[in-house]
Amino acid sequence: MIFGYIRVSKDEQNYDLQTDALKKAGCEEIFKEKISGASKHRPEFEKLINHLRKDDVVVVWRIDRLGRTTLELIKLMVEFREKGVEFKSLTEGIDTTTSMGRVWFMLSAVFAENEREIIRERSRAGIEAARARGKVGGRPKGLPKEAIAKASTAAILYKEGRSISQIRESLKIGSNSTVYSYLRYEGVEINGWQQSPQFDR
Repeated sequence: MIFGYIRVSKDEQNYDLQTDALKKAGCEEIFKEKISGASKHRPEFEKLINHLRKDDVVVVWRIDRLGRTTLELIKLMVEFREKGVEFKSLTEGIDTTTSMGRVWFMLSAVFAENEREIIRERSRAGIEAARARGKVGGRPKGLPKEAIAKASTAAILYKEGRSISQIRESLKIGSNSTVYSYLRYEGVEINGWQQSPQFDR
């Protein structure tokens, strides 16, 4: 059986993007939860593990949906192999039914952890630079609830390499300037963008 697993953090919009991708990949049952990847207790993930049997396949949208550290992900792959379970990650193109896919799984785990460290370092550096210039941190006030949700999802898609036009199309946003404003709202630095935020409601 092909199982899907979806995890979104508490401030992300919804499950739709990942759900559509997993259904397209043939998932027959999908476990979903809204929880931080740093949490040690993930009820839906634990349910998924308990459902797994030999020859099952676990599919995720992106490898960091499963875990946050290289060691954690490698241990999970070993557990899957012992159960006779295969794994696929759609974004990274991982498929552990092949030897190359298993190697790519481990490499992707290393890359995912390293990427998070880089993002944290850049975020800290940006905050320190803003403080040095005398700017006060914090998000702009008055953004509607729906726009906040779009801004959060736009930031996730942008960090994953989606283009501005792709983000506009996925989230049904009216203009490039609004996408840029959402990214700025989420603290994503866009070089060369100076226009004041204008939000679609």
